Amino acid sequence: MKKNLITLLFVFTVINMFGQVPATPKTGKTNTTNTSLSPAEMVTNKAIRPIKKIPLDDTSILIYDYDGSLFSFDLVSESINWTVKATDAPSEMCANKITLLNGVLYVPFINGEIFAIDNQSGDLFWKSRLGNITDQIVLKDQTPIINDGKLFITAQNQNQGSNLYALDIKDGSLVWNYKLDSAQNDIQPLFFNNKIFLPSATNLYSFDAKTGKVITQKTFEENITGKPITDGENIFVASEKNTLHALSPEKLDVLWQFKFDENQNNVKERILYKDKKIFIGAQGSQISSVYAIDSKAGTQLWKVDFKDDNIEYITEEVNNIWGYTKKKKLFQLDFNGETVFETKLTTLPVSNIEFPADDNLLYYYCDAGLIQFDLTEKDENVYYMRTTLGDNVYTSYLKIIR
Repeated sequence: MKKNLITLLFVFTVINMFGQVPATPKTGKTNTTNTSLSPAEMVTNKAIRPIKKIPLDDTSILIYDYDGSLFSFDLVSESINWTVKATDAPSEMCANKITLLNGVLYVPFINGEIFAIDNQSGDLFWKSRLGNITDQIVLKDQTPIINDGKLFITAQNQNQGSNLYALDIKDGSLVWNYKLDSAQNDIQPLFFNNKIFLPSATNLYSFDAKTGKVITQKTFEENITGKPITDGENIFVASEKNTLHALSPEKLDVLWQFKFDENQNNVKERILYKDKKIFIGAQGSQISSVYAIDSKAGTQLWKVDFKDDNIEYITEEVNNIWGYTKKKKLFQLDFNGETVFETKLTTLPVSNIEFPADDNLLYYYCDAGLIQFDLTEKDENVYYMRTTLGDNVYTSYLKIIR
């Protein structure tokens, strides 16, 4: 009795800190309330002011630094506008990405906090927290997926198992959650046709986006570790080893499978779709490759190899594939697989690549700070310099506000 009373008092203390009162519990793995969740899993939120549309500060770039701090940097005055940090992150680490919608930034932190931020001032509209864990990474490799008034995100929890959460973007409160069988989940969900698609270990789920009810679940022989994408008709996911699966969105039936080289794997977020083509950056022990695959037939259109190197990142910009490798090679491929541009950098990117309106420039982040790269001169200009260099940098993230 005494133990139960202490537990109850602890739960109410956590709830009162953030101002959310849980409602009546429901049965099953899909929960629309907090009381069926442990304190390490429940959502607490605090609404600070009403969400509203904010004009864009279009002279600035958002820098989610690898130390876990987010700041707005003015590209004209070359000065910091504002900075936001997590409350109690277990380590200095970014590891997540930002979603910008109607001038509001939705930012996940590794400790499980999610902030809704005014892009102009850095002021908070609301803040939520997934669980009360302070010594583990809760959110990793997540981009907030926003649709139909909800924010979808996946949290991992080594002790309690992990959850897919749907939050109300007006105040960050819990709409529904689904408790996943696997404890390690660092793949972002996909919203398509009013469904949420999410791989977890060997399973691929489709959920009703409104209720969180499981519509379909498919089990594979290998773990699914690639980010799910769509061409507007079907779903595509890559396995832990060397297989890309094309699936129907209704029943998750396999439409075709494509196998890349046997010694290649680790696609993760290096997968994208454009113009009836799927592009994959697959890593290997000796050769890393960019593939172009026909999204309808599942056949290889072309492949570009990088010997004795590993592709770290790819993206699409104006019908070209850009990327960089572990050995600091920056490259540009056209949609026919021809090399348009290639150079050896002196700094190693640790972020995505952002392209400003000027066609001859691009931005990336390295351990020293923000780099503006002149494509004509092949010159690396340090636009913002950090005061210290970090060790064992995981990732950073950039977003030009536009």
